[in-house]
Amino acid sequence: MRLRLLLLSCFTLSCLMTAPSTAAAACEADGAVQFVCGPVSPEDLAIVPESPWLIASGMEDDGYLYLVDTRDYSSAVLYPLPSAQPRHDTVSYGDCPGPNMSAFRPHGINLTTGADGAHRLYVVRHGARESIEVFDIDMTGATPSLTWIGCVLAPEAVVFNSVVALPEGGIAATHFQMPDGSVREWHSGRGWSQVPGSETAGPNGIEVSTDGRWFYIGGWANRSLIRLSRGQTPVQVDTVNVSHHIDNVRWAADGSLLAAGHVGPTPDSVFACLGQGQCDEVTSRVTRVNPDTLGAQQIVDYPSNELLILGTVAIQVGSEIWVGGIAGGDRIARFAIE
Repeated sequence: MRLRLLLLSCFTLSCLMTAPSTAAAACEADGAVQFVCGPVSPEDLAIVPESPWLIASGMEDDGYLYLVDTRDYSSAVLYPLPSAQPRHDTVSYGDCPGPNMSAFRPHGINLTTGADGAHRLYVVRHGARESIEVFDIDMTGATPSLTWIGCVLAPEAVVFNSVVALPEGGIAATHFQMPDGSVREWHSGRGWSQVPGSETAGPNGIEVSTDGRWFYIGGWANRSLIRLSRGQTPVQVDTVNVSHHIDNVRWAADGSLLAAGHVGPTPDSVFACLGQGQCDEVTSRVTRVNPDTLGAQQIVDYPSNELLILGTVAIQVGSEIWVGGIAGGDRIARFAIE
């Protein structure tokens, strides 16, 4: 049991350590599949709206947030940097003890645009502390930069996986636990609370509808996408089964959801891929889901190899689906949309 819990924690903590990459190298294609090289263990991805920039979270010990240029596929470390200057918002994040760049292990990320057009980035962080770190994105320079403004510490014994900003303010995050995980909400001045009806085995990725009435949750253990009502009585829970464990969930340009993840003959085969590098029978997959009807269509099926070890997230970039992964990989896969 101890070993199983340790391997499960690889979805939250890094299992491997590698050196950071600051620029994309030339990447050879694997047939029709192209790559962006550089970011190490790019577990989650987020597009900066109305720009050519993408942010990737490198889920490694002493990990980094990376900035990727979608025009030429180059990348660079975005955070932490020695030049970073924090600006603590003590009104919104007064319970945060302050900035801490040591032992930074980024995991799930979520990017939002405020009413004034300013972008904000929320990052699940492990390592020196278990928290959601909050950054403002400065778009005034030649390339975007991050300013740390605060953090939200996790409740006792809670380990977060993915985070999403809520339309009215506040955040929600998944507590990836087997068998009794859940979704937690946080609001300034009120703290954390458990979302009714969110109890499930291994809740992983999370998105929220624009009106805030529905959560969409990756049910990793049950290979399902869960649609959970929010602020409604009685609670409504609907699910659709897919062919793989769902890791991250992301909105696509057409309003559908991209549910990315992986599958093997058994869950133990996925754990072996994470902990021991035995990935021959593991496949990375992406399923497109209609959020209204929960109709599902698999659109990516890519066997695990040294190029993409274990797929965890999919986003749409122009006419391509970009898939990030973990377990020490150093690239993002690019699949043409058919």
